[in-house]
Amino acid sequence: MLRYMPQRIFFEPRALEYPLGRQLYQTLQTMKIEIHQTPSHNRVSGIPGRTVQERFREAKKTLVVGVKKISPFSPCKPSAHYQLPLTTSCPGMCEYCYLATTLGKKPYLRVYVNIDEILEQAQAYIQERCPEITVFEGAATSDPIPTEYLTGLLYKTIEFFGKQNAGRFRFVTKHDDVDSLLSAQHNGHTRFRFSLNAAAIINNYEHATATMEERIAAAAKVAAAGYPLGFIIAPLFYFPGWQEEYGRMFRSLERFLPQPGRSGVSFEFISHRFTRKAKNNIMEIFPESKLPMEEENRKFKYGQFGYGKFIYEKEFLEEMNIFMKEQVESYFPEAHINYFI
Repeated sequence: MLRYMPQRIFFEPRALEYPLGRQLYQTLQTMKIEIHQTPSHNRVSGIPGRTVQERFREAKKTLVVGVKKISPFSPCKPSAHYQLPLTTSCPGMCEYCYLATTLGKKPYLRVYVNIDEILEQAQAYIQERCPEITVFEGAATSDPIPTEYLTGLLYKTIEFFGKQNAGRFRFVTKHDDVDSLLSAQHNGHTRFRFSLNAAAIINNYEHATATMEERIAAAAKVAAAGYPLGFIIAPLFYFPGWQEEYGRMFRSLERFLPQPGRSGVSFEFISHRFTRKAKNNIMEIFPESKLPMEEENRKFKYGQFGYGKFIYEKEFLEEMNIFMKEQVESYFPEAHINYFI
């Protein structure tokens, strides 16, 4: 797919105090992208748009270069111990995305140039828990791949963790621009994961992302580079023909993933769920959406943070769980299933 190209850039003044900030400023000037200043990466004004839909789309074309406040890292269960804050948001426009709720109506992209300070904080957490392994997630509130060609944040982070005996890194993407990361000295300490779904789901709901085939081709490159590989199959939808659609996804994955890259592959399965607030936001941003969110067809369940979600009924979840396990056992018998939720 085409590389992400922002239409406007905002710089925090402090960002220019860091080498990466100055480098980005020079690079973006040569690319002739309009550059503005903002007092804070958390408070950005000047994103155009007359309607909610227009402002959302324009925010996705807006990149903010900032300095991340060094504060305690957020937990990241069930996939890791901590979030590693490298970037925020992504250019993808997936209709179901929870970031449409948590990042507000203007989910502009942010990259943080104080990478050395962020990794120093990660180092402190690693030393604190040593000799136990501490795992960090680099894509909890973002997809860091689309801006990597500009920042190199992932490359530096991967090489940092490649030197850590008790630290591990993982991130996930829906994009395929991975070539710059294939030469990184990862030493098997970074798990490179791809978010996959049935082609029908990607085509209908995951706008401005790589196709299923493009993601699988990128995964094959990553496997050939020796990275531990993983796949998040999410969100899983129960719809007419779902078994054939997801079966086709597994067959494509098995066909194109090289044999040496299959050992130790991990799978994570997350069924579709939504809150009433998320549903309202989604329908405001995507008023023509056909995303299946009929509350009468779901079970209401309170989550760990005190708010309720609409999830599939137990029998549907069990049916999907059994099917996914069978697919993994059939096509990737050496793989590990981390969880099904």
